[in-house]
Amino acid sequence: MAFGWIDEQAQRRRRAGLVRTLRPRPAASPLLDLASNDYLGLARHPEITEGAARAARTWGGGSTGSRLVTGTTELHTELERELADFCGFEAALVFSSGYAANLAAVTALAPHGSLIVSDAGNHASLIDGCRLARGTTQVVAHAEPDAVRKALSTHEGTAIAVSDTVFSVDGDAAPLTALAEACREHGAGLVVDDAHGLGVLGDGGRGAPYAAGLAGAGDVVATVTLSKSLGSQGGAVLGPARVVDHLVNAARTFIFDTGLAPAAAGAALSALRLLRREPERAARARAVAGELHARLTAAGLEAVRPDAAVVSVRAPSAEDAVNWAAECRAAGLAVGCFRPPSVPDGISRLRLTARADLTGQQIARAVRLIGETRP
Repeated sequence: MAFGWIDEQAQRRRRAGLVRTLRPRPAASPLLDLASNDYLGLARHPEITEGAARAARTWGGGSTGSRLVTGTTELHTELERELADFCGFEAALVFSSGYAANLAAVTALAPHGSLIVSDAGNHASLIDGCRLARGTTQVVAHAEPDAVRKALSTHEGTAIAVSDTVFSVDGDAAPLTALAEACREHGAGLVVDDAHGLGVLGDGGRGAPYAAGLAGAGDVVATVTLSKSLGSQGGAVLGPARVVDHLVNAARTFIFDTGLAPAAAGAALSALRLLRREPERAARARAVAGELHARLTAAGLEAVRPDAAVVSVRAPSAEDAVNWAAECRAAGLAVGCFRPPSVPDGISRLRLTARADLTGQQIARAVRLIGETRP
């Protein structure tokens, strides 16, 4: 029977406690939200929603085509110019999602005969980019510059190292300076995904590459998402102008995909301008993450110290993690639940995201509810 194998896989998922379900949320939820990636609390900010509405009224509901046909508006180029300037890079190219941006960067910069050195903890979009690229991929130990150096030493020719700047599972930061040094010793490029760094790390939220002094370097390319700190949707690749020009001509997720909707571009641009005016939001997000961690560990929970705005709390098993998250939801708290295959180490977790607009009272309530519902 066609697709009969799906039923067998579904049974395996149920037995392992790995079933995933969609849970539509209402426009106004009573839950205290520590599950979204809205790090700066901008997704519903009046300036950002008005920016989206204004763009839709001006440019329409969709971009009408691929970026190389009709999908590039003046709004897109304005966003790219300001995003590159804010993050300290020469140029930027906007995509329909951060996932598409990562696929573009990795596949277009790793031609046949090249080597890709990929961190074992990388996001699925980087992993998929490695799978689709024509180069050979070597996966190395998590956050180990010497492992990257060793892998690069075995290859002659074009090479890149690929890493998240802040890893989405535990919220730990990559050693970017040491990674860049390892790459430069072997003439390799460095491609980093700053999805969880933009808006949180660096001067006024300019991102992890900026904080590490790597922004604008000729051998460094960064990808970002517009859907987290900027409260919108979409993604971008930042780097030297010649890299961006190459992506325009070679990246399949740019050439063959419809351009980012004007509303999303307008919202992201408004958020970027607000962040320029209110740079303290970045520091506040980090402070909230630190307070969450301190309170959780004081309550006897096993929480990982955050380097940005992600705080993870270890769970005994995948089933316990699912039940724990459900108990939190029933008590009025929304938290993330990460289980295999989303976690590279096989350890299930509750994943909490700090937001700049959380109050001390809300932080205390969240920690109390997590403690009261622990397995």
